[in-house]
Amino acid sequence: MLRALLRPRRVVHAHCDLPCGIYDPSQARVEAESVKAIQTRYQDAEKFKSAAESVEDYRIRALAIKEARADLVKDHLWVLWTDYFKPEHVEKYPQLHELFWNATKEAGLAKKAVDPAQGQKLLDSIDEIGKIFWETKA
Repeated sequence: MLRALLRPRRVVHAHCDLPCGIYDPSQARVEAESVKAIQTRYQDAEKFKSAAESVEDYRIRALAIKEARADLVKDHLWVLWTDYFKPEHVEKYPQLHELFWNATKEAGLAKKAVDPAQGQKLLDSIDEIGKIFWETKA
């Protein structure tokens, strides 16, 4: 009886918890820009650290933030891949799977790397996905 009262009268389906329809690779790109900027600041820690903190402490903080941002890049990319792109997109752009694979791998490498050149590779990967994304939105 209680179960019948609590059962929804109508069942709806959506691609995510809140079907907002707002997708944009720029979310991943902003986080990737942070990754690259932090990699640059890590290299020049003496220049960027506060007067009250050591270079070592600054770098430890930078690494923690960079790793969190790299995880956010992966999250944003996976939302695009799993929620936005559909089979018809993959049919038209068969390289999509490899692009997402490479971009998320680059984000994983960004967690470990302190070289801004690696951060640029991540940005380039996201830009390739972005080009296709905007073509599908047209």
